[in-house]
Parts: sequence; C-alpha cells; structure tokens
Amino acid sequence: MSLNEFVESVPRKTMVLFFIVDTSGSMGGSKIGAVNAAIEEVIPELKDLSVKNADAQIKIAALEFSTGARWITDSGPIEVENFNWNDINAGGVTDLGEACLKLNEKLSKNEYMQEATGSFAPALFLMSDGEPTDEYRNGLSKLWENNWFKKSVKVAIAIGEDANKAVLEEFTGSKEAVLEVHNAKALKKMIKFVSVRASEIASKSTDVGLSSNGNVPNKQSVFIDELVGFEQEMQNSTDDDDIEW
Repeated sequence: MSLNEFVESVPRKTMVLFFIVDTSGSMGGSKIGAVNAAIEEVIPELKDLSVKNADAQIKIAALEFSTGARWITDSGPIEVENFNWNDINAGGVTDLGEACLKLNEKLSKNEYMQEATGSFAPALFLMSDGEPTDEYRNGLSKLWENNWFKKSVKVAIAIGEDANKAVLEEFTGSKEAVLEVHNAKALKKMIKFVSVRASEIASKSTDVGLSSNGNVPNKQSVFIDELVGFEQEMQNSTDDDDIEW
C-alpha cells in the first residue's frame, strides 16, 4: 500500500457546527430574512471546506428557540455535503434557557457527539436580538458544566441595539466573542465569516499552544483574535445607506 493510499484510508473525525437561532417575534422581517439568506449562502463554502479538510468532516446541527426550543436537525447532525437550509420563521418569546437545556442534552457521546471515528469539540454559533424571557441561568450553568461546551469554539451575534450583550457574553465566556450588528448587510457578512472561520479553526487536528494557565481552550483564543480584527474591519467599512435596526 502506498503512503497516499494509507492517508486516504484513515477515517476523518467529525466537527459539528451548531447554529442556535433566536426566532422570537422581534426577529421578524429583515432580521430573520438576513439569517436565512446568509446561512443558505454559506453552505457551499462549508461544503468546500469539508471536502478539502483532511482532518475532519463538517456536520451541521441547528436549534431554534422562541416559545420553547426545537431542533431543526432533530435526527442528528447532518453532513454539510447533504445539508439544505429551509427558511425559518419568527414568532413567540425568547426561551434561551430552554435552548441551553436542549443543547446540553445533545452535547454528549450518547447523542450528537457519538461518532465512531471521534469528534473534535464543536463550534457553537448563537444569534439573538433580545433578552431571555425565561430563567436562563439554570440551563446555562448546566452547559458550563459540560466538557464539550467548555472546549468548544463559541461566538454570539447581538442583532440590534435591544440585544442583551451581557447575557450573550455569559454564553461565550468573553465579551470579545460577542459581535454586534445593526443592519441586514452586516449581519449576512458576519454570519458567513463566523461560520467559515469557526469551522476552520474548530476542525484543526492540533493546537498551536496553550494559554499561560493551560486551561483556556486555545482554539477559542485563536478565534477571538480573528473576531477582533474582523469587527474592526467591519466598523471601518460601515454602509450608511443600509437601514439600521
């Protein structure tokens, strides 16, 4: 057997990109429209990334939350090559706590992380335009006890000025991992950038170094550095013609 044949025969691990989308009533109109369009448009880029990635196959899982929370991918993560995004609608309140509980249930080797070939820690992408209407801290505290969550690459987008960035910071663990957006064009750019770069970083087979105390997930630190640069770039290219939320 040649070396190339051996490399090709080694099974790839899986990396799951989780979309966690606020679909409460305030997300109606251009907000949910921009989310739908951006996710649909970024799927081909993620497919290309997965095909070229020798270390990991990328899969997609999607959770929406409003009055309660519901897995869009209820049968489990879907290979990005076979994934099709169907538009979601907005309505109801903002049960973030319920979303956290459902996410915690699936971040387990008995559930969405059960790949026989092994799984990289996932990338978690939360989008919201308001603040929780339920008691979210119980669900969030359970997430922070989950080792898959602790090691994941986490990012949140605060959509519009009414989004509670402090709550989103509690989810990501740092304010640097919370991006703020105020119009549809910027939201689409952010979703595409975050989806691709989070997937690229989370699906790497090795870390490039640890933090000084050895406990902070290195991939999250690398991702945050890129987010800071991207946010500055976005601020410098603001489109004043786009309608602000």
